[in-house]
This record gives sequence, C-alpha cells and structure tokens, in this order.
Amino acid sequence: MLAVELETPALVVDLDILKANIAKMADFARVHGLKLRPHIKAHKITQIAELQLEYGACGLTTSKLSETEALDLPDADFLLAYQLVDPGKAKRLFQFPKISTLVDSSKGVEVLAAASRGRKLPVLVEVDTGLGRAGVRTREELLALVEEIKRVPSLEFAGILTHAGHAYSATSFQEVEKIGRYEGEAMVELVGFLQEAGHRVETVSVGSTPTAKIAGQVPGVTEIRPGNYVFNDAIQVALGVAEEKDCALSVLSTVISTPQRGRAIIDAGSKVLALDKGAHGTSLVQGFGMVKGYPSVVIERLSEEHGILSFPPEVELEIGQVLEIIPNHACPVVNLASDVCVVQAGEVVDLWFVAARGKVQ
Repeated sequence: MLAVELETPALVVDLDILKANIAKMADFARVHGLKLRPHIKAHKITQIAELQLEYGACGLTTSKLSETEALDLPDADFLLAYQLVDPGKAKRLFQFPKISTLVDSSKGVEVLAAASRGRKLPVLVEVDTGLGRAGVRTREELLALVEEIKRVPSLEFAGILTHAGHAYSATSFQEVEKIGRYEGEAMVELVGFLQEAGHRVETVSVGSTPTAKIAGQVPGVTEIRPGNYVFNDAIQVALGVAEEKDCALSVLSTVISTPQRGRAIIDAGSKVLALDKGAHGTSLVQGFGMVKGYPSVVIERLSEEHGILSFPPEVELEIGQVLEIIPNHACPVVNLASDVCVVQAGEVVDLWFVAARGKVQ
C-alpha cells in the first residue's frame, strides 16, 4: 500500500513504474529497428508525452485535433490517427508544422486536398485487419485510395496503418499472439501487393498495446503505436500482457460504509473508475478494477459516487480504510480526472494536469 495520504478518490501514478514501462517499449523498438509513435489518448498528459519523446519516440499519435492542441508540444511530429471529413477541422490540421493523418475514403482525400493550401501533407491509408471498425477491407479499395492520394499534388502517400483493437476481446494470451501475428503479416502482404502495382510504401504502422511487441517483430513492419503500455491496467494483466507490478496507475479510494458482512462501499464510483470492461469487450476481468492486496474482493457495481464491493466472510474491511485499485481500463479513468498525483517511493513528488481531458473534437 502506498504511504501517501491524499484526499480520496485520487488518481496516483508511480513514477518509477511509469518510466520503466516507457523505457521497455522504447528498448523494444530500438532492438527491432522500429519507429515508436505512442498514442497519447491513454494518458493525455504533457509531461508523459515529453518523457516518451525523451526516451526515443519518433513522434506522437493522437485521436482528435483538440487533444493534439492541448498537449502544447509545437515541435513534436504528430500523427492524427482519425478520419477528418469536416473541412473546418481539416484546415486546423495545418497549424502544426509536422503532422500526418489518415484516410479510408475518397471523401477524406477530397477534404484534405481542399484544406491543404499547397502544403504537402503526408497521408496514410487505414486498413482493417479484423477490428471491424474503420479502414479499407480489400486490396482493391486500398489500391484505388492510394492512387487517388497520389493524384493530388498537395498530398503525399506515406504508408499504411492499422489498429488490432480486437485483441482486447481475446480470451488468452495465445489468442493475442495470433491476432498480433496476423496484424503484422497482413500489413506486410499488402505492402508487397502495392509494390507490385508500382507504389513505394514507406511506413507500415501497427497499433495496440497487447499486439505491439508481436506485430512489431514481423519483418516489414516499420512503426508501432501502443498507448496503454505507459500505465497498464487490469485488462492488460488479464490478457497476460503485463503483471500487476507493471501497473503504474492506481485509484486510491476510502471505505465509507460496511452495511453488512461481505459488503463494503467505497467513495469511487463510475465518475472515477468508469463503467468500462475494455474498449472492445473482454470476459477476463471481474468487476470494475483490481483491489491490490485483496484478490477475493470484487468491485461488483458502480453508481456515480459509490462503488459496491463484495467479498468472502473471512475478509475484513474497515470504515476509513484506504484501498488501492488498479482500474480495468486506464484510458477513460484518466480522462475523467483533472489531475494525477505523481509518487515516488511512497511520497508525492508532483501533480500533473490532464491537459487533453475531455478533448473530443
């Protein structure tokens, strides 16, 4: 248990674990000759983005323009990994001196071309490798879009990109490995197809924390975009991607009521822990977070301001007791907070503002 005394509920980041996680992914990228372009939606914190760049990231990935703007890192090399089909948003893209984006439709190409004002904009084509979300799904769609991009003088075809987010619905690490291998191999196969058609493919970018170190080992993949790895969480532990000791983010919460044996109420509800069992669903987590030191305690229900815990009769929790909880999914939990307490060796050493919190435009 952390030695810090804070008003609860509070988000806490262990600085040593955070730095170790950042360093391990950076080392993996270096060893395998990959560019590391981490996704900041997991943390939304400028200081963490700066650490990632300091440890060797080539740039940063963001989801929304407002998120990119909020980081206030004008010299960073950004990839906006989101389809821009709104002309106003497309114009805002060009305030950044170094930025690229993606498309998966002719409409996306048209909007970017109209907004470019003659400036050369690197554009990647998103490919669906199994998630069933955005992205082209056939070779023919991919080739047509690449050729369309290359016909626009102000756009530059920069490569292909995918996100195997369906790894989060895996039921074992073996399944995660299978998804990751397919992610990398499918993308490299498409590179060969495009090369045969006369197109050079500079960037082959894969994403997702569970699959980054798997797809990243497929020869021909050039870039990885993990995000959650900085913190890890209960879902990463359940998938076998991380261990509890690798989780840098936790929620401190106080037991405020013990209405009956085997039941307790804490002061962290859905406004803190989020009603999330994984972005794409997983049956591997139980409840709404892992209570450190109490493996048999289940956070079984959340209302807005309360968490309802259940546990066997032999477990005793006392009113006023502070629990440390590893959230299921770190990303939405951080997005719900205005700041996080940074601790080292049990002492608070800093307070970081969640700069891109709520930035959804």
